[in-house]
Amino acid sequence: MLRPLILAAAVSLAAALAGCTPSAPGFHSTDITGADYGKQLALKDHTGKARTLADFRGKAVTLFFGFTQCPDVCPTNLATMAEVMRQLGPEADKVQVLFVTVDPERDTEELLAQYVPAFDPRFVGLHGSLEETAAVARDFRVFYRKSGDTSGNHYTVDHSAGTYVFDPEGKLRLYVKHGETAENIAADLKRLLAGR
Repeated sequence: MLRPLILAAAVSLAAALAGCTPSAPGFHSTDITGADYGKQLALKDHTGKARTLADFRGKAVTLFFGFTQCPDVCPTNLATMAEVMRQLGPEADKVQVLFVTVDPERDTEELLAQYVPAFDPRFVGLHGSLEETAAVARDFRVFYRKSGDTSGNHYTVDHSAGTYVFDPEGKLRLYVKHGETAENIAADLKRLLAGR
């Protein structure tokens, strides 16, 4: 009778002590480590060079899907990422920000070359054909579609607004919701760069 009571007391004590031990702080963004999507990226950058995720191995990579004529979400995201880079200081050289256009009909290489690096010269714009864009978006589970006046060139594009983050080993690790602060994103990137 005494032995089960001692065992129960020991288990309770262990549980109580575990509750007192501070756990390691988590990411501010959603941890999607082990996700079975977001593995393929084969597009051209805004200089015409063919790019894949492997080209950026050794750096943390952020990947956002948008379009240059976006009135709010896309420029806000890129401005936030520019602030993230500023906050990272010298560590920003270990981060690559990628912007994939979901409007390849209007977002030419030349336009991307003007638009994306205007936020930070290290940022890279990526584009592909309609089919290549659709394939990459499908692999990343990104939604996009033209809306408004789709008969001409004055349409808009509805699209997913989150950012994917890869660690320096090229593994998909985080999903950053639109509107996350630069401070929180910078903190998450620092954790990834530290090998966490």
